Amino acid sequence: MKKLLILSTAMTTVGFSASAAELAVMSWGGSYETSQVEAYNKPFAAEKGVVVNMLAADNPATQIKAMVEAGNVTVDVFDVELSDAVRLCDEGALEVIDHAALPAGVDGTPAADDFIDGALASECAVANIVWSTVAAFDSTKVSGADSIDDFFNLAEFPGKRGLRKGAKANLEMALMADGVPAAEVYDVLSTPEGVDRAFAKLDTIKSEVVWWEAGAQPPQLLADGEVVMSTAYNGRIFAAAVGEGKPFEIIWDGQIMDFDLFVVPKGAPNKDLAMEYIAFATDSQRLADQSKYISYGPARKSSAPLVGMYQDGKTAMAPHMPTSPEALTNALVNNFEFWADRDVELNERFNAWLAN
Repeated sequence: MKKLLILSTAMTTVGFSASAAELAVMSWGGSYETSQVEAYNKPFAAEKGVVVNMLAADNPATQIKAMVEAGNVTVDVFDVELSDAVRLCDEGALEVIDHAALPAGVDGTPAADDFIDGALASECAVANIVWSTVAAFDSTKVSGADSIDDFFNLAEFPGKRGLRKGAKANLEMALMADGVPAAEVYDVLSTPEGVDRAFAKLDTIKSEVVWWEAGAQPPQLLADGEVVMSTAYNGRIFAAAVGEGKPFEIIWDGQIMDFDLFVVPKGAPNKDLAMEYIAFATDSQRLADQSKYISYGPARKSSAPLVGMYQDGKTAMAPHMPTSPEALTNALVNNFEFWADRDVELNERFNAWLAN
């Protein structure tokens, strides 16, 4: 089994007896983990009289199949990307979740109608947030960058670039920077010529790329001056810029929007409690509460009016969401079916390209 990377555990046991039920949840660490602990885990633990242990990995999905195949499942709930949820569900590694059992929205709208399109796309998953991969830069080193084209323009905006080490998002951004409209990206990428075109565009900056694998790395690369621009998860850049006062700015043009979803692996030691946790964590108020800590959009329509201020009490969160009008001007929604089908193939191509 791939070695489990545990970055942190979060959840106090104070107030619970030694015999209290325990639930293990694996997510992505950082500010995102903090938002889930505060909005979901602590209130769930208090209401149910249980202990919630939070674990983190660079990509939680990589742990699921290994655990299930080994018959040694030690985590009850995982937070994963949509393409991974679909693939793992198809492979039989996940439990089916009864979407009809999810609570109605705070306004009474049935869950099936309240979750935004795509949030319940898999019978094995329930979305909690909308997030995006964006380009970002250090404003003390770069001035005037406002498009995905600029990220690939080394002549006008010289300096090192940070990119996630993998095919997903990089290929789409490369095509958009090469002039492909967002609405046509996956049609183009579905052809051999389109894949060649994407890699050719990546070739133009390959010599200046610093590769990252964990979400915490891009803000650190920017802060350390190792890169002047980097792709990153929008919530990580928000946390660094607003939460820590870093001089970072987001380029919303060419953002790639995606969902994160809760899933339960086959053989979860606390399956019933896991289902209760998911229903609790994805109600209207809890999803809105999460936005107090990070700039990811709630997956329910009824949560939007409940989104308020950042934890600093002075920053309105709505303008910082990937779903804000400004951010949606030239946004691409991740095609989970494309990546569920082509992930292995395109990452093999990516790894071969990287080695040359």
